[in-house]
Amino acid sequence: MYEKNKKQRKRFAAWLAAALCFGLCVTPAWAQESEQTLIPLGKAVGIKLFADGVLIVETSELEQNGQSVSPAEDCGLQEGDLILRINDEKIQSTEHVQSILQENGETPVALEVKRGSQIMAVDIVPVRCVDGVYRLGAWIRDSMAGIGTLTYYDPVTNTYGALGHGITDVDTASLMPLSTGSIMETTVKAVKKGQQGNPGELKGDFSVQRDVGALQANTDAGIFGTVSDDNFLPLGEAYPVARNGEIHTGAATILSTVSGDVTREYAVEIVRLCGKDQPTRNMIIRVTDPQLLEITGGIVQGMSGSPILQDGKIVGAVTHVLVNDPTRGYGIFIENMLEAAG
Repeated sequence: MYEKNKKQRKRFAAWLAAALCFGLCVTPAWAQESEQTLIPLGKAVGIKLFADGVLIVETSELEQNGQSVSPAEDCGLQEGDLILRINDEKIQSTEHVQSILQENGETPVALEVKRGSQIMAVDIVPVRCVDGVYRLGAWIRDSMAGIGTLTYYDPVTNTYGALGHGITDVDTASLMPLSTGSIMETTVKAVKKGQQGNPGELKGDFSVQRDVGALQANTDAGIFGTVSDDNFLPLGEAYPVARNGEIHTGAATILSTVSGDVTREYAVEIVRLCGKDQPTRNMIIRVTDPQLLEITGGIVQGMSGSPILQDGKIVGAVTHVLVNDPTRGYGIFIENMLEAAG
């Protein structure tokens, strides 16, 4: 019996040794996954976005028979509401709305309106103004265009991320609901230097006739899409994606285009980590590069999306400037952007 137990103990010891060796020598499946890499860009780009419907940016009063009236206010429409349909007809543009109203005349129209996540049905009677045009008493917007910065390109999926924050309406601060959009090649022609209390901006030209990529998502953490022009991006070295826990205060750099179409690397400092709770304000950075400070005064509008690099990894993107100190601004963690990209 003793010999039998001794043999069993030996077999168990051999099995245990083999198991330990297997555990030490064989890498788990999750550890075998390759580290994600992206190509940081910092390239200025023109952006145009067409809304899904038309956005009400302001309600107003109209004059009818010597009196002030506001059909939009009377039926409860508000700034930030999105008109999706009129009389079951899908709205394509502000001109489309005007065309429907002119054909309709003073007959009540049925609106399908989106407010937040709620869809509402609203009946409204257009007013014929003194110039003979029928109106609702609401200023509406169907598109936006401007300059921003591309953050990264993923050659595996042919996708890009930009801005580090969403495109919002300038009047209502509402995230613009995306129907279609695109990015266009642009050249930075001038810089309005940032000053305390007065944010600066990049000024440039872009051709609305030459799209180089599609805009497919407008989110709180950035805009995302695919590149259609293979010659548009000067593809450089791919950098590993930093996990949130790897990012630390201290020296870093950003890539940005602040003159012509030349992208340069500039020194910055990550002065504070704010955590992941705020979608676009995960860290505060300070521009330390003398050349960038001389050209822009720090961070200016249009630099949103400039990738932030640290320790040989892409860690995030510039998102906002601090109005009272243009040398400082907020940045978003790159993991937050990639999570929003889906």
